[in-house]
Amino acid sequence: MNLEEIERQAKEEISKASDIQQLQLIKAKYLGKKGYITLALREITKVPPEQRREYGSRLNQLKEFVENLIRQAEDRIRKEKIAKEIRSSWQELTVSLPKYAGAIHPITQTLQRIQDIFVSMGFSVEEGPEVELESYNFDLLNIPKEHPARDMQDTFYVNKEGYLLRTHTSPVQIRVMLSKKPPIYMIAPGRVYRRDDDPTHSPVFHQVEGLVVDESANFKHMKYTIEVFLKEFFERDVPVRFRASYFPFTEPSAEVDIGCLVCGGEGCRVCKGSGWLEVMGCGMVHPQVLENCGIDSELYQGFAFGMGVERLCMLYFGIDNIKLFYENDLRFLRQFRWS
Repeated sequence: MNLEEIERQAKEEISKASDIQQLQLIKAKYLGKKGYITLALREITKVPPEQRREYGSRLNQLKEFVENLIRQAEDRIRKEKIAKEIRSSWQELTVSLPKYAGAIHPITQTLQRIQDIFVSMGFSVEEGPEVELESYNFDLLNIPKEHPARDMQDTFYVNKEGYLLRTHTSPVQIRVMLSKKPPIYMIAPGRVYRRDDDPTHSPVFHQVEGLVVDESANFKHMKYTIEVFLKEFFERDVPVRFRASYFPFTEPSAEVDIGCLVCGGEGCRVCKGSGWLEVMGCGMVHPQVLENCGIDSELYQGFAFGMGVERLCMLYFGIDNIKLFYENDLRFLRQFRWS
């Protein structure tokens, strides 16, 4: 039998093998002491000297080819055996489906909705580390050393090397301004940490901050952007007002209020009789912050805004205790489906 015939026949027999015992017989037939390939190796002395090198190489290739086929067949047979055992032991179990299907957490729903609105307006979504450098969290944002926000009772400091749990997502704005050239249109969603713990505050909560840096950015542009966002988010033509305020990193600065969603502006317990609800802060980026990031404040202007995600979620769904978001009570969570 020539080598080509041995290869063809071995391939055919191995492919038809249905159990390990058959494979062992085939292996002995071709690779055993009296196997075809073994005998062919012994007869190499009968081959003319000038052909022995090529003949020996061909034999080694054939031997390796058959060994590989056998290994693959063994693997195939074992898998088929396991599958057969699983099928034979399978039992059909009828299980009642849960009454309520899973749902996305209301905080996640709110985050996704905020992002979708700003992305549709041309903003990019940027992220940064939650363990942040003090310089990014405070210094480059024009927050002085004596500012109360830097006190230990307000900020979670990780170590004495200047690392802390970020108190806002503004450091992401700093990182973007340091790494990218204007124009910049971005939002920075994420978790932040402060030493707060009461029915309307949590030591861990979520923020979305936005930043625009461009040659033409101005207060009117900021006002329009925020008004469009709030009306889109609450899906109604909500009244919006801007009150003068102060933030170290913006000048001028403002707090943003919307007409109370409960009483329609007439005054109630939720709005404490004022008819207004505070939803975010904003302002024109302080020129020093731009200069800190290497941006020419004579050429570019910027505006920034920031909002608490839990705050917006509570207003939209009418929730009065922030702790309900983190208790993992399915009776609470299954109520929320974003309209």
